[in-house]
Amino acid sequence: MGYPENVLATDEHVVLHRHPHWGRLTIPALILIIASAAAAFLAGYVNTLNWEQNAKTIVFAVIAAVWLILVGWLSIWPFLNWWTTHFVITDRRVMYRHGLLTRSGIDIPLARINSVEFRHGLVDRMFRTGTLIIESASQDPLEFQDIPRVEHVHSLLYHEVFDTLGSEESPS
Repeated sequence: MGYPENVLATDEHVVLHRHPHWGRLTIPALILIIASAAAAFLAGYVNTLNWEQNAKTIVFAVIAAVWLILVGWLSIWPFLNWWTTHFVITDRRVMYRHGLLTRSGIDIPLARINSVEFRHGLVDRMFRTGTLIIESASQDPLEFQDIPRVEHVHSLLYHEVFDTLGSEESPS
């Protein structure tokens, strides 16, 4: 899925578009599986009891409500946050957008970037993810966590910055 063209300037092209690393979704996925298994087990157990049908219906509704709250809060919400988080490099800027109900973001023009660093530990390297650190001329370094293939992104961004600076400094 490409980044929406309506947020790009005229003649601006997306070089890279990434969501945070999929590893951010492992705990929400485990919670979905465990909560569903527990709800199914409880519903199956309640179904074997010799209770009145109205009592069983109420207990089923409580189980479903607890399951829905747990899954919605701890699985669906993190997935939607992951889905609506974008790290985009264009031929002119770096954009970071995140948030589901309240959106926020930052744009860093490539010409303003002073340095690009990355950091990833052993576990991050195993999952091919890491933190990208961008230092611009006007503010403290910005850290972008869980960037997939952070070394590749670092190299690509460095080359884009070099190309941008080279084109601005070259005589016309």
